[in-house]
Amino acid sequence: MRRMPFAISTHMRIEFKRQFLKRYAKISPSLRSRCDERVELFETEPNHPLLHNHALQGDRRGQWSINITGDWRAIYEFQDENTVIFIDIDTHSNLYN
Repeated sequence: MRRMPFAISTHMRIEFKRQFLKRYAKISPSLRSRCDERVELFETEPNHPLLHNHALQGDRRGQWSINITGDWRAIYEFQDENTVIFIDIDTHSNLYN
């Protein structure tokens, strides 16, 4: 497993790309609530086992994924050592096909 390129601090800044926000707005309220919970957990404990935070490969190399539910994922990239940008949210099959 690849390690995070930076040590994430508790002062991490989280940003969201427009594509992420557009898809987030279209998901159900219960899924949005779960996403909010997971992003908050990520902010304080990015390596919590519930998130299954891991580096992606292939054409998504340089991106990372956290679990929102069993099937839903949120994809992010590091902008710098203190900032991550969530770029996409969708089901596993939609993101990786």
